[in-house]
Amino acid sequence: KVIVVENHKLPRVSFSVFVDTPPFLERDHVGAASMAGELLRAGTLNQTKSQIDEAVDFIGASLNTSANGVFGSCLTKHQDELLNIMQDVLLNPTFPEEEFEKAKKRLISNLVQEKEDANAIASKVGSALRFGKDHPYGEIETEETINNLSVDLCKAYYNFYFKPNISYLTIVGDITPEKARALAESAFGDWEKGNVDKANFPTPQKPGKPVVEFVNKNGAVQSVINISYPVELKPGAPDAIKASVANTMFGGFFGSRLNSNLREDKGYTYGARASLNADPYVGSFVASASVRNEVTDSSLVEFLKEMERMGAEEVSDEEITLVKNVITGNFARGLENPQTIARFARNTLRYNLPEDYYATYLEKVAAVTKSDILEMAKKYITPNDCHILVVGNKDEVADKLARFDAEGKVRFFDHEANPISGEGMKIPDGVTAETVIQDYIAAVGGAEKLKNIRSVKQTMTANMGGMGIAMTSYQAEPNKTCIEVAMNGQVMQKVVFDGEKGQIVAMGQAQPMPDDMAAEMKAAGQIVPELFYAQNGVQLNLKGIEKIGDKNAYQVEIVLPTGKKRTDYFDMETGLKIRQIKTEAGNTETVDFGDYKEVVGVKFPFKQTISGSMPMPLELQVTDLKINEDIPADIFKLN
Repeated sequence: KVIVVENHKLPRVSFSVFVDTPPFLERDHVGAASMAGELLRAGTLNQTKSQIDEAVDFIGASLNTSANGVFGSCLTKHQDELLNIMQDVLLNPTFPEEEFEKAKKRLISNLVQEKEDANAIASKVGSALRFGKDHPYGEIETEETINNLSVDLCKAYYNFYFKPNISYLTIVGDITPEKARALAESAFGDWEKGNVDKANFPTPQKPGKPVVEFVNKNGAVQSVINISYPVELKPGAPDAIKASVANTMFGGFFGSRLNSNLREDKGYTYGARASLNADPYVGSFVASASVRNEVTDSSLVEFLKEMERMGAEEVSDEEITLVKNVITGNFARGLENPQTIARFARNTLRYNLPEDYYATYLEKVAAVTKSDILEMAKKYITPNDCHILVVGNKDEVADKLARFDAEGKVRFFDHEANPISGEGMKIPDGVTAETVIQDYIAAVGGAEKLKNIRSVKQTMTANMGGMGIAMTSYQAEPNKTCIEVAMNGQVMQKVVFDGEKGQIVAMGQAQPMPDDMAAEMKAAGQIVPELFYAQNGVQLNLKGIEKIGDKNAYQVEIVLPTGKKRTDYFDMETGLKIRQIKTEAGNTETVDFGDYKEVVGVKFPFKQTISGSMPMPLELQVTDLKINEDIPADIFKLN
């Protein structure tokens, strides 16, 4: 089907081929569809990826591909060239093995990053709990499913689903219907049709009661609240517009009841939102916010109170007028964008809507009454029948949430929505925080060898967005440190501490080290600070046993004399430190340690992965490590 929206204000045109694939289960190969979509532009029978990129750049166009098709835009004068590229990408992809391996690494890197993103965890786990992992909408990509992928699976997805009879070509911009039809026939007239069977899946059901579910994120200073459940609401259904108005009032805009309560009145969050999504297979209701740890339970009280209030009393005249005005304004502004008009036309065809559905949309909104909203709220906003998912710090939050569960308990899940025990393993008799530290000291070489270390020079390298990073650190007793960070050979930052005071040099400008940072360096800046915890007044608390990847690890809270805290994790089997988590200014940073190697009889981690403090995880590899070599005194000299 071809949709054309004329707009001659600017000499630009866009083409979108949308493949309306029905839901299907990927099972052990979750990610195949998205991988196939990414690889569409990675090479064709006629062009390599670099040739495609160069051709698109040459005409100043944009080109994106996904599991649901291809989108491109350009100046009108280049429309023929762009459509030729899009035709080749859509009809002749080759899915090169080399580009497949690169894409797989990118996907796995994204998954590593998402493990530290509480919102991403809440979104994925929330979908799995809401729809079930045996439903296409509830499947979760994992490193295991990505590693199961192959080029053949990508080709199989493409060959089965990419058919013109389930696709829509939308052309928007400075073009006539006649020209658009000619281009469509020329580019895609030979695209072969094929049968695409639709699988049937049981309709996901609500839990039948309030169920509290929790995913632990160590060190988190905020909790992500996600209240959700599936709903049977199809696009164009008699309830669709009325239910949308009710949800907008509840949590669908800045002045909604939910946001007014949690943000404006209580100050618990920067924003609380709710969505009610219609879908031809199964829709969903989701209400969410990020809140401080100490007000997580109080926030849940307000969430549920506002949900109950929607179904308990009619809204006021002022509220319904405001909400209708907001919806009308948003709709009118949307019509100024030709892409919105195109989307409305495609939705009309996809969902078999009445031809005047969008033309009469505002009339239907205006006709919604207060009793309609009350009826919709009772039907679609159900505080006594929902999943209450919280992603946050278990030690500070979880115990307060059981009262919201119908059975008075909290169910724990990992970040892949697998149920786990919330109790954790029992700490063996005789194990204390002090014995864990002693075992770590023994594991890396023993106290005698560690005490003999006078200096360490270490060079680590990493790659960030194609740019090379080198980090060189110098440590010398007593308590001296210098860290230089260079990017593409140029020193970007230097941190120096001479044992008493310090400074930070960035882009050639030196600033005194903040007092709290200097106090922290003085308290725990030794080469092996674990040797001096007792001497320096560091407090240790054994918090429990946590699963870190496939390892069981002791969780030890380290409290410095300054009051600053961090948490270190030690492998129960080897005694080695495998993770460190600390929070600075509300930002949680995780450092994972691995690839321990011996240098002069002492084990050092030759791999460190830092996440949470930057957009993408940073993997540092040690390339050089020297012990007890002379370090010039001026390395630690302050400017």
